[in-house]
Amino acid sequence: MIKTASPPPYCFGKLEKVFPEIGDGLRATPESCIPCYHKTECLRTAMSEAGGLKLQEQNVDRAYEAGMIGFLGRWSRKKSLQRKLSRKKENSHENH
Repeated sequence: MIKTASPPPYCFGKLEKVFPEIGDGLRATPESCIPCYHKTECLRTAMSEAGGLKLQEQNVDRAYEAGMIGFLGRWSRKKSLQRKLSRKKENSHENH
């Protein structure tokens, strides 16, 4: 018999549920997510939604301020994230 995956839980892809802020701007996966079969895809989905893209943009700014990336790297990454965010907004308007 082939084992099939269960349907995703109610919290699937919800950034504040699956990757909440724990203080000082840091985030962590809750213990309850560790055994979940959908954990990896759930986090990917959460980070590809609008809130996750904003979080990635903040991380790019932090890396720039810390000297980890240069001006052009920051500009390129932020431009890419802005395009993804724009596509998400366009798709959500088309679906309504």
